[in-house]
Amino acid sequence: MSMRLRPHHGMCFQFYEGKGYSAEFTDHMGGVIRALSERPKTPVRLTLSADAVCEHCPNNLGEVCQSAEKVMRYDAAVLSACGLRDGDELAYADFAARVKERILDAGMRRGICGDCEWDAICAKHRREP
Repeated sequence: MSMRLRPHHGMCFQFYEGKGYSAEFTDHMGGVIRALSERPKTPVRLTLSADAVCEHCPNNLGEVCQSAEKVMRYDAAVLSACGLRDGDELAYADFAARVKERILDAGMRRGICGDCEWDAICAKHRREP
């Protein structure tokens, strides 16, 4: 069985520090990241709607994000940069590697999600050229 994952969360996972919208959210997101890190061959199904991370997010309005326009823009950009489509399924490790190579290492992260409220966390990792 695959785990539903919003494409932009593939970027978030790379820099996650245990900070988030609430303690419940951060505990849950940390658990999702640990589970995928421990089992990198877990299949993920890319989705443009609420995913495994969104379950405990206070911005989740039942399958729709309160910031829907913004996260849809992030998701579309990640899919495009990684050569993927909504509904594609692949091993988490393969997806994470594509995000790292085609977005993060290529210096595209800030162009995709530079207006995110958590940008300062990712920006300090300095993968941008």
